[in-house]
Amino acid sequence: MSIEVKVPGLPESISDATVVAWRKQVGDTVKRDEPLVDLETDKVVLEVPSPVDGLLMSISEEEGAIVTADQLLATLKEQNNSPVLDEHVSQPVNTETAGEQILTPSAKKMIIENQLVANEITGSGSGGRVLKEDVMAHMQNAKAVETAQLEKSVKAESVQATKIESDDARIEKRVPMTRLRSRIAERLLDAQHNAAILTTFNEVNMQPVMDLRSKYKDLFTKKYDVKLGFMSFFVKATIEALKRFPAVNASIDGSDIVYHGYFDIGVAIASPRGLVVPVLRDADQMSLAEIERSIAELIDKAKNNQLGLEDMMGGTFSITNGGVFGSMMSTPIINPPQSAILGMHKIQQRAVVEEGQVVARPMMYLALSYDHRIIDGAEAVQFLVTIKDVLEDPARILVGV
Repeated sequence: MSIEVKVPGLPESISDATVVAWRKQVGDTVKRDEPLVDLETDKVVLEVPSPVDGLLMSISEEEGAIVTADQLLATLKEQNNSPVLDEHVSQPVNTETAGEQILTPSAKKMIIENQLVANEITGSGSGGRVLKEDVMAHMQNAKAVETAQLEKSVKAESVQATKIESDDARIEKRVPMTRLRSRIAERLLDAQHNAAILTTFNEVNMQPVMDLRSKYKDLFTKKYDVKLGFMSFFVKATIEALKRFPAVNASIDGSDIVYHGYFDIGVAIASPRGLVVPVLRDADQMSLAEIERSIAELIDKAKNNQLGLEDMMGGTFSITNGGVFGSMMSTPIINPPQSAILGMHKIQQRAVVEEGQVVARPMMYLALSYDHRIIDGAEAVQFLVTIKDVLEDPARILVGV
């Protein structure tokens, strides 16, 4: 029975997708729910699984093709418990059949030794009998397919690379921009063109948070099975500031300002395919442990290209941490249609004055980029000061002041 594999339904905001990589090739056996092909959209990479156990008969769209919802990708031949011949299973010889095939003794022996699937081999003998020559031809074809795949992989690794053979050789490599990278570029450019972006800065003394983290990190890890990082403190401090300044949690829709009564915090993550901003939904209702666990799960998904559309949609405010890469200061770009984004940076010992004395403290620069169309400068500055106050006195998180 032939089964068609089609492009799954795409959300309204996504019109098409690109075939990135086939996990299987024509002639391969597949299991139900085993990934067949990866499709890249503007936001995520989707895995299309096999709906049945079977054999991949044909591929309709090659890698690089643009496809739309319900478009045919491949055809499978459904197989129910296809017999794999081995020494532990009694197999028929000559007059008995394997499925609908008759095997000669030499063919049977070769199939067992090479652990082949009998039903994949076409017999050329009388009445469809599978001969030794048929098994050899099948193995040669499989090897040819494997070689072709290897050559294709090598070519992909050296995408249009050009090398000038000389003593001072200079190498150029031209690689097509992925859909995700292209979409990121488009959205960032739109943000700069369509919003009045300003950035305000402040600095925060991270010593109180570091002391609290150092005191409780072992107990925290033992109880919740997740490490206590800095991001959960920043998420909590950000939510407190958003409650005080609702415009920072708002967005513009045409000529209207939409004030969100919930707090869905986007966390910028560097993935192999580019920057992604998955969302912590209802982050105000999460504990520190739930925030840390959710972020760890999202980072793991991003690294393995497993983020789903549901992980990326929405978001009322975003946080990006360039400090993990060593950034001292930056001006982050707003993630549309949000109205602001918080930038964290590297913690570094700096000389500061406390009560007339110069002391060394672990300091971090904070940056808030905001859309001046709906957020006034005073609001932006006070918003950042609120985050600073909460982080320099983390007990405020517990008592809500």
